[in-house]
Amino acid sequence: MQYGQFCPIAKATEILGEKWTILIIREILMGATRFNVVQRGLGDISPALLTGRLKSLEQQGMIVRRKITGQKGYEYFPTEACQALLPVLVAMGEWGLCWARHNVLDEDFDVDFLMLYLERSIDPSKLIGSESVIQFKFTDLVEQSDYWLLVRDDNVDLCLKNPGKDVDVYFTCTVRTMHDVWMGERTYRDAIKSGDLYVQGDPALTRNIKDWLRPSIFGGSARAPLPDQLTSR
Repeated sequence: MQYGQFCPIAKATEILGEKWTILIIREILMGATRFNVVQRGLGDISPALLTGRLKSLEQQGMIVRRKITGQKGYEYFPTEACQALLPVLVAMGEWGLCWARHNVLDEDFDVDFLMLYLERSIDPSKLIGSESVIQFKFTDLVEQSDYWLLVRDDNVDLCLKNPGKDVDVYFTCTVRTMHDVWMGERTYRDAIKSGDLYVQGDPALTRNIKDWLRPSIFGGSARAPLPDQLTSR
């Protein structure tokens, strides 16, 4: 879209203003390099639309596409221009915490999206040994209530079925509670004390969760009070 204005905001919007574009850039900046991983972070976007947006971003010099050696497909990497948007996106998120939280709906608490970001938040160097298993049991889900994060060396993989290994730490709570503690809405101590979160496992890990399960980048950001319908538990 061309706005026909020399205003730098207009020119930036010509690149960033299409639907999904900002969120695609968010995924690229958060470390997603492959098509299916970018798509996983976006949920409802169609493959055709994502393909078109990635092509447009490449043409605009925002991302670089590289063939995967010995495999089919491509990887996508941010250019310097794309990386320069990180503080802009963080500022947008902080603005959203102050001015857009009234738009949050119950259906926005998507477990698949939450697990993607919990997976990205694991710091393997802070865990014990070369392999760890973290299990999440969400009491408000029925069809798929259990998720496992399998950490091997520096790799973290999400498992939808029991990997058949000893679990080092168990989290039992609702999706909303896990969102709250990861996002910094509540402390782990408060959620555990209130009975909303149950954590069991190796004491060496349960005592310092925030060391190896890094909080959201918005964990310490200022925010507006939650609307009444979101504070009810």
